[in-house]
Amino acid sequence: MTELRRVLDRWRQLDVTVRDLPLALPLAVASLVPAYHGLGTEVGALPTRPFDALAVVAIVLQSFPLALRRRWPAACLLLVSLGFVLDQLRGYHTLSGAGLVIALLSAGAYLEHRRRTIAILLSGAYVLLALALDLLGGAERAVGYLTFYLVLALVWAAGSWLRSTRAAETERRLRVAEETRTAERTRIARELHDVVTHHVTAMVVQTEAARYLTGAPDRLDETLNAVTDTGRRAIGDLRNLLDLLDPRGDPPDSRRRGGAPRQGACGDDVQSRRVRLRGAARRGQWLPAQGRTDAAAAAWHPHGRSRGGAAGARGDAEARRQVRGSDPAPPRARPPTPR
Repeated sequence: MTELRRVLDRWRQLDVTVRDLPLALPLAVASLVPAYHGLGTEVGALPTRPFDALAVVAIVLQSFPLALRRRWPAACLLLVSLGFVLDQLRGYHTLSGAGLVIALLSAGAYLEHRRRTIAILLSGAYVLLALALDLLGGAERAVGYLTFYLVLALVWAAGSWLRSTRAAETERRLRVAEETRTAERTRIARELHDVVTHHVTAMVVQTEAARYLTGAPDRLDETLNAVTDTGRRAIGDLRNLLDLLDPRGDPPDSRRRGGAPRQGACGDDVQSRRVRLRGAARRGQWLPAQGRTDAAAAAWHPHGRSRGGAAGARGDAEARRQVRGSDPAPPRARPPTPR
């Protein structure tokens, strides 16, 4: 079973011309068998004549161009039609006349441009063929010509239906792929928002609590270490989520080893942003906890709306538990600054 699947995969990788060639070869070989002479398509009711060199030309024109039916459907239909006209005017009536039906079906299914023009030209050519057959003494009545024309029109319509069905299936697959991609990006954006809200809320609460620990250097150092760890975890989570959204698809380690700084949302790298944050911390430019949480939520949510209620509340509760765990005693008031 595995070997058969491997063979089928290799066959699908071949060019469409090579894959369509087995359709033309059996038709040509069967048309050359003497037992099948005169058993092909007959229009005009001309008497059947023996095969000669022109019969071989007609067989070749009606069979071998079928290998081009998907790559160049217009050229295939033109060559097969010429072979069919030669076959009927000479009265060979070979089996390769069935190639006209295959070429017409393929043109209806794969022809992309000037479909109406080609259909009108083929209709005109069929009228001329009917007139020529009648002048050569064909015994076919008008009803027979009309019936054969309706059969050809039905074959063209079947090819057009196959083409529309294939186009609808392609459109459906593209739509499903786009919806899947949008849903995945929305999910990642929500996770990104929750991660940022949680970690930033914990950092804000811990920083606010650190103001009341200036009299206890050990506890202050422990609280600041907790803020640092929370920030590092936030950066790691952000990198993992942003790597999923990177269109290049390169592994994170290969990009970091390349030496190029990771660019932020505003075009600056992470290091410069750290410097600015440290400067703001020295100047005391810290937002209130609720303001920072709402700003982070609004900045990272994909639709610009704040979703920091539930995530922020969880982050506040966890951060307060961490601060209480590191400082079981009630918070001390800030000692007065000596003048």
